Parts: sequence; structure tokens; C-alpha cells
Amino acid sequence: MTAKSSGFTLVELMVVVAIIGILSAAGIITYNGYISGTKKKSTENAMQQISLAQTEEYSNSGEYHISTTCGDPSETSSDDIETELFGGGDIITEESGYDMCIAADGTSYKIIASNGDKTITLSANGVWTGK
Repeated sequence: MTAKSSGFTLVELMVVVAIIGILSAAGIITYNGYISGTKKKSTENAMQQISLAQTEEYSNSGEYHISTTCGDPSETSSDDIETELFGGGDIITEESGYDMCIAADGTSYKIIASNGDKTITLSANGVWTGK
């Protein structure tokens, strides 16, 4: 006499659940890496735009825009950059998670962006640090 099985065993179901769990964990890690990479790239693009605006500012007034306090970039310093260099445009988006400021660097400037964990710096001559 043979008995015909009409379903899955508990072990088979547990194996399937374990495989799905492993695949979803790998997917979440990849997705988080993708998101942080796009936020960083968005911030770098904004820093390039600020650098170009600094060149225009120097052409118009003979001096660069420097944030009054640039020890730690903040939302206030980011808003100041947008107001002074872009007339209030939304170049530094909150979605990127980075705040920016412009510090004096000798006779030039450097743009500093920070999200609390990582700091990216772009000097006036185009040299990136922390990238």
C-alpha cells in the first residue's frame, strides 16, 4: 500500500521560506546601496553647479560667496547658498540628505557637503576629497 501525498512537508515549506528570506535580504542591501549612491551623486552634481555659480559670482563682483560659518554644514548654510548664488532656487534638495557650505580656502573657496556620516569636499580647482 502506498499513500499518496497531497501537500508539502513542513521541512519543504521551511526551506522555501528560508530561501525567500535570503533573497529579500540581499535585495534590500543592494537597494540601500543604490539609494545612497544616487544621493551622493545628486550632491556631487549640486556641488558642480555651485562651483559654476561661484565662477559667475567672481566674474560679477570680484569675490567668491563664502558661508559665514562653515565648521559644520547645516540647512541654514545650504539655504544661504541657494539664496545668494541661485536666487532661491532649490539646488540642494532635502532628499539628498546632505547639507552644504562654502569655506574660504586661501584666496579661493571649497564646497563642503556632509550628511552626518560622510563628508565630501570640492575645491575651486576641481579636486574632490571624500568622494
